[in-house]
Amino acid sequence: MYVFGGLLLLMLIYFAAVLLLRRLGKDPEYVIPPDTMKKISFPLILILFSFLLRMNSLRDLLGLGEFGYVFRKSSTLLFIFSFTWLLIKIIKLVKQLVIENYDVSSADNLKARKVYTQFTILERIFIFIVTIMALGIALMSFEEIREIGISIFASAGVAGIIIGFSAQKMIGAILAGIQIAIAQPIKIDDVVVVEGEWGRIEQITLTYVVVAIWDKRRLVLPTTYFIEKPFQNWTKTTADILGTVFLYTDYRLPIEPLRDELKRILENTELWDGQAQNIQVTNATANHVEIRALMSAKDSPTAWDLRVHVREQLLTFLQKNYPNSLPHTRVFLINEFDKNE
Repeated sequence: MYVFGGLLLLMLIYFAAVLLLRRLGKDPEYVIPPDTMKKISFPLILILFSFLLRMNSLRDLLGLGEFGYVFRKSSTLLFIFSFTWLLIKIIKLVKQLVIENYDVSSADNLKARKVYTQFTILERIFIFIVTIMALGIALMSFEEIREIGISIFASAGVAGIIIGFSAQKMIGAILAGIQIAIAQPIKIDDVVVVEGEWGRIEQITLTYVVVAIWDKRRLVLPTTYFIEKPFQNWTKTTADILGTVFLYTDYRLPIEPLRDELKRILENTELWDGQAQNIQVTNATANHVEIRALMSAKDSPTAWDLRVHVREQLLTFLQKNYPNSLPHTRVFLINEFDKNE
């Protein structure tokens, strides 16, 4: 009788939770996604089943009263496993709930990338902590293991020091991952230059970072790299960026027509964001003049395409209108006969 009563109570609790969560999922006034119940239903069923295993009436009904220890231990382990699973599901749902309000694919996605990076790393941190704690609680539920653990901790001081030194790098990497989540020197989809390579931050974990190189290679670096070593972040505060094109010409090239041509080129391309453009003479040597064309774009990939476009157009302009504008080497010849006279 108690068994069926307990089963009925558990079923009522389950269906009440299902109805409540489904209603919250459909009501636009609430923030719970509609598929929430589907994602957490199985862990909830396992939690309710773990309570059922712990009932003495069930064992008596099945004639397995002498296996009370096995049922209780199975119930404990099942509860720890299912509750951990439920917590992980909730953590993932909270992350999904937050980041779905931010569009990472938009042009001005700085805030979205910040939120996405923080919650992605924090999700992994919480899952790691919850998993380790669940494993520890499960092991400590066995008296034999608990006694062995106490004796090991009491007598293995030297081994603990050795293990601590061995795990120092791993712990440092995890702490670096936490620091990246809080301070955010890098974010998902940031444009960076590391180890002489240009690419985007593709993945950030607790221990390593994956950089997608422009030519589809992947550069994998430890998280400590971005804490301990200098690197370039082109989108730390904003996505827009200045691009430059350098030309090396002869002294006789007039600068003003070149400045007008740059303006014409930029006004006739969608790659330019209309913010900045200029021509400057940045250096002059014995053999050539260094001219810098400056332009702005909405992000670094667009800036790269814009620089290539401007460089090609300016070279075409020089070849067509000033074919003698290439740097010249000037040699003065002195007539030895005139010199003797």
